[in-house]
Amino acid sequence: MLSDVHALSYAIVLCDDMDLMKSFYRELLPFPVVTETDTSLAFDAGGTMLGLRLRERDYDGRGGGPESPGVQLAFLVEPDQVAACHETLVARGIPILEPPTDQPRGHRTVYFADPEGNVLEVYAEISPAHPTTAESPDG
Repeated sequence: MLSDVHALSYAIVLCDDMDLMKSFYRELLPFPVVTETDTSLAFDAGGTMLGLRLRERDYDGRGGGPESPGVQLAFLVEPDQVAACHETLVARGIPILEPPTDQPRGHRTVYFADPEGNVLEVYAEISPAHPTTAESPDG
């Protein structure tokens, strides 16, 4: 165990087209920019840094997206804001992966993709749905 680790401080989205991704995230999210270089951009996402970094290292692998999802980023809003966010995404022509849905785990969600196919989510905390018989441990 890495017992000295005490927090998740940032998440990084690896990018192939840095200019496209910078533009997408800047125009979509209200977070202030903390640092920027030609190959990176970091936002203060409210207690956690959200970074974009150009794929340029041998171990960065190939692009993500629907063929190879790895990380999903989720952004918290109020329950009545999920539908409004969905409308904004649709108006901007952003690909919707799943329209607003009340999930049994107690989230109202809308899933969408960034220009490189990474999975993003806007969600709100809602009351969890009652489990169905099929989900019950008793069967």
